Amino acid sequence: MTNSLTRRGFIGQTALAGFLFTVAPAAFAVGLDQARSLVDLLVRDVNAVIASGKDESGMLRDFEVIFDRYADVPTIARYALGNEARRATPAQLQGFTAAFRTYIARKYGRRFREFIGGQIVLREARTVPNGVEVETTAVLQGQAPFRVDFQVSDRSGQVLFFNIIIEGINMLLSERTEILAMLDQRRGDIDRLIADMPQT
Repeated sequence: MTNSLTRRGFIGQTALAGFLFTVAPAAFAVGLDQARSLVDLLVRDVNAVIASGKDESGMLRDFEVIFDRYADVPTIARYALGNEARRATPAQLQGFTAAFRTYIARKYGRRFREFIGGQIVLREARTVPNGVEVETTAVLQGQAPFRVDFQVSDRSGQVLFFNIIIEGINMLLSERTEILAMLDQRRGDIDRLIADMPQT
């Protein structure tokens, strides 16, 4: 299992590096302190929602705000569409990005909601080929702690995270697989995918 996750992580890093260097704007030079500061604020806000005692709908609304504030949604959405993004019209790409923003925030909001009673602890930051990876640990009640890594870049012109790796599971790679499967089910109809995504 460890070898599989390690291999998956290496493949994911290579794919992400190639993707970002190909489609993203010219690179700036996000520093370790900048990335760590972003994730520090992100973790603070996530922990506040976890401890808020709100019901699921309230928490998911809060997680949508957090995701929109700290994530490079256009980059994540374009990666999820893969080569299909090249044939999408500008209007379709805009519509997909908007729908994907809600879809991904709710999906990962539900995952973070599982952390109720625990917290996320910031650990360390390290440079990776496509930006900076900030390691955190999810400390939950009755469970062994596990890693949650945020990958951060400033290629959009802002310092934002573009990937989350939870227990070795790479968000970008997982979402590309799922989104393309959803698109296949709709015979490649991007407009149908956009219409259906908020209800997924």
